[in-house]
Amino acid sequence: MLLDKRKERTVSIPTSSMADIAFLLLTFFLVTTSLDLDKGLGLTLPPQGQAKPIPKQNIASILINAAGEVMLDDEPIEIPRIREVIRMRLVQNDKLIVSIKTTRNTKYQAFISVLDQVQMAEAPRISIAEPEL
Repeated sequence: MLLDKRKERTVSIPTSSMADIAFLLLTFFLVTTSLDLDKGLGLTLPPQGQAKPIPKQNIASILINAAGEVMLDDEPIEIPRIREVIRMRLVQNDKLIVSIKTTRNTKYQAFISVLDQVQMAEAPRISIAEPEL
């Protein structure tokens, strides 16, 4: 009985060009990747100058504490109600300035939620006060 002796073929992966391909892929992704460097809110701030005294009735003061509790003119208020209250006050007083003040530990999300409500109320003058120490 004769057995066919077949030669086993060895399978090999050519690795000589593997480094070239990896380098080309790395270069391609480095060149084509774009980084978004814009961070934060886009607000137009006025130039610094002397502060003018503003009558108390022209200011709506919003305070946000570290727990996310919001007060509008020393009265507690829920964030979703800010829009309607500010709109009513703008109808009564078109010179109203909305001042938003936070503490150092206020969560960013609470500040953004309040700012969104004020912007949805279409308040033309918004003041962001420095956080309390």
